[in-house]
Amino acid sequence: MWLRVTHLLQSTGRQYIRQLKTRVKNKVPLTSCQLMPHHRRLVLTPCVKNEEKKVNPEQLDLDIWKTIMRKNAAEAPKPVPSEDLEDSFLAATREMVQMWRLAGKTVPEDITEEQLSTVQELPSKSAKKKYLKYLAIKEGKKKATKEKQKLKQEGAKDLQKEKENEEGIALKNTYLLQFWQRSFDSLYNWRTVQSMMFGQPLVFDMSYESYMARREMENTVSQLLECEGYNRRSLDPFHLHFCNLNPEGSYQKELLKRYGDAWNRLLITITEKSYVDIFPKDKLVYLTADSPYVLKTFQHDKIYIIGSIVDKSIQTGLSHANAKRLKLATARLPLDEYLRWDSGAKNLTLNQMISILLTVKETGSWLEALKFVPKRKHEGFFPLPVEQRYYSRTRNDQNKKTIINKPETKARWQKSSLRLNQPSRSSDSHKKRWWMEEH
Repeated sequence: MWLRVTHLLQSTGRQYIRQLKTRVKNKVPLTSCQLMPHHRRLVLTPCVKNEEKKVNPEQLDLDIWKTIMRKNAAEAPKPVPSEDLEDSFLAATREMVQMWRLAGKTVPEDITEEQLSTVQELPSKSAKKKYLKYLAIKEGKKKATKEKQKLKQEGAKDLQKEKENEEGIALKNTYLLQFWQRSFDSLYNWRTVQSMMFGQPLVFDMSYESYMARREMENTVSQLLECEGYNRRSLDPFHLHFCNLNPEGSYQKELLKRYGDAWNRLLITITEKSYVDIFPKDKLVYLTADSPYVLKTFQHDKIYIIGSIVDKSIQTGLSHANAKRLKLATARLPLDEYLRWDSGAKNLTLNQMISILLTVKETGSWLEALKFVPKRKHEGFFPLPVEQRYYSRTRNDQNKKTIINKPETKARWQKSSLRLNQPSRSSDSHKKRWWMEEH
């Protein structure tokens, strides 16, 4: 190979010398001559130069070319829209549910598209079975309640017919005006508006969405609905705040689903902000069962916080840790001081908590408020609470001391002691026997 290179260099050098001699003879200036041509290149590897094929444009048939291009475009896979994919996935899950129903597994008869999408999103097969079983049990309870309502309505109609047959049609006459439901609603709304303007706030912490399963979240939302209704019907309602509510989370979606059009008409403060950013920290008190401090008296100037969580696994210390992280005061209800608690956790539902707080707020009595605690959790109330028992004991001791120190009571005590020391008249020596009597 190197011999070829040297031979090539020698041949190019000879050609260059010949050109130079001819240019000198012809008196051509050297500046205009090119020492090395630009198109000449040194190639060390052998290569084959393919000649370009000359194609005659008259031989091309445009119609054939168009048909070929159309066939290729038709054979190319079209992108499937996302809606069709979702429909196909939903159809597949629906067929799976039907197969499980035919196999004899607990599956609901009627299932919505939203429930099918939740079944599709579940990660494992066991989770899907559990969720479908939960839906089937829920559907059975709804059917049972509807049947009971129908039976009650039929029974009421039969009783009304019997009364009409016996007594005839009796005219209803009364001097009292009837209160319609809309008048009650206006009264409840007026009270709620007054509480929003001047009432005591009560905060529900909605930041526990990630700690619950879907069923637990649905139970939490149903309890929140009961809390809102019970608070609206009370004499002195709270100003409810739903704080830390994610607008794109499952809490928001479930609340919108339950309330519907009434969501925008609710007299509740709903915000994404934290309660720490809205209220001063020195007035906030987090109510948690894990707190070492007891709520002895209800304070009307404090703002109480309830963690909106339904935890069947009972993750202890969750709300207490959240309160400690935010450096807030904590308290627990005086359950051990008033109730003979049997065993188990002292966690109450949200509707029980708000009913207890409303009763304490109105009456100021824990004995009345703690009646909302389910009786299955305790064995009854103490005869007197710890503080009242101690107070009554000390008060009785003080009364005894004051009574004994009086002069009148001292004389009475001395007389009673003398009587005790004297022999009793009912003894055998002083009794007269019937055989000893003089005739």
